[in-house]
Amino acid sequence: MRLRVTHARDFRWSRGQEIDPSAWARTLEIVEDVRRRGDAAIAEWAAKLDGVTPSAASSDGPWRVPESAMQAAWDGLDEALRQALAAAAERIRAFHALQRPAEVQHVGPDGERLGLVWRPLRRVAVYAPGGRAVYPSTVLMNALPAQVAGVREIVLFSPPQRGSGLPHPLVLAAAHLCGIREVYAIGGAQAVAAAAYGTDTVRRCDKVVGPGNLYVALAKRAVMGDVGIDSIAGPSEVFVVADASADAEWIAADLLAQAEHDPEAGAVCVTTDPTLASRLEAALERQLGVLPRGEIAETALSRWGAVVVCRDLEEAIQVVNDSAPEHVELMVADPAPYLDRLDRAGAVFVGAWTPEPVGDYYAGPNHVLPTHGSARYASGLGVYDFLRRMTYAQYTPEALRRHADHVMTLAHAEGLDGHARAVAVRLAPKEEKR
Repeated sequence: MRLRVTHARDFRWSRGQEIDPSAWARTLEIVEDVRRRGDAAIAEWAAKLDGVTPSAASSDGPWRVPESAMQAAWDGLDEALRQALAAAAERIRAFHALQRPAEVQHVGPDGERLGLVWRPLRRVAVYAPGGRAVYPSTVLMNALPAQVAGVREIVLFSPPQRGSGLPHPLVLAAAHLCGIREVYAIGGAQAVAAAAYGTDTVRRCDKVVGPGNLYVALAKRAVMGDVGIDSIAGPSEVFVVADASADAEWIAADLLAQAEHDPEAGAVCVTTDPTLASRLEAALERQLGVLPRGEIAETALSRWGAVVVCRDLEEAIQVVNDSAPEHVELMVADPAPYLDRLDRAGAVFVGAWTPEPVGDYYAGPNHVLPTHGSARYASGLGVYDFLRRMTYAQYTPEALRRHADHVMTLAHAEGLDGHARAVAVRLAPKEEKR
């Protein structure tokens, strides 16, 4: 296949986030319907969109998945898959435990005590896809950081499968591994609305995290502000920075690993080797022929694949920083110095022996990452996304006396005399307080 080849000076990575008006209108219709009518609306949309009716298997409501189904899904896995999921969960939990932030305590020069403390969210919804894409790893990556943060209630939503009326067995098995007991067979925009507003059988949540299809992404946009969200994710993307030492077969495999996700996935090689493009195209042709999702990957590469030729690695890093991609691989002879120069990427994979899929599944850092260039201002999911910062101040009488003039002067300047009086009344002699 032919990859677009361009020079750094001509390359612009702009994906945009255009919204299909009809999809947005349908999403708003679903969200508002669930907000107003609750369970009845969910039942109607499930029948219309998923072709399923509510299951009566649980006494906790028509959508609640029995714990026995999660246990059965776990027991039904191949032993090698059980071991791999369990090992991945252990590594993900351990890495995220390192992220617990420290609290701040400070005693000021006038005796005032100031501080910053962290409090976990109480109830978080995790959305796990279950249609064309079924990712048990996503359950781990979203639920485990919340558990490390101390979230008391983690709720999983995933679309029902035709026939069983339950979420996909891989999703249920991952939920069992994470110890999630509250799982609902609700998918799409209706799941996001149920989490945001609650129904008779689903209590509302504080935050909704996890990837989904277009309607899930649009629903998160619609409810944002009424409930917290992690991000509005777009198609996945990888930039591979390569010099003359890089193996074209390895680069091709890594580009295809990203491109097979979705026809809109992005896969770009940024290189200092002008001869790499032809070798890379040949390697892609060979590997596409044996890739089961080769048609999807080829479509993605034709739309969003490119080779960007740079003068040197400094220019290559500049291309990456300007593009702010989700994943970056540093497939260069001496990668360490260039890690220090990267400041706009969701996650970085350092050296030729670190393919991006180790991050998707097993290394430990989170695979929920900013897309669409949002690494300019956003970060990957972590423990801090499930925590709130709360500050406090504690004054002594002497500290208030020392600070009172400045506080009252500022209050009067803003025309808020009541603010000033709240200070003054504490400092006035007792007989004047009446």
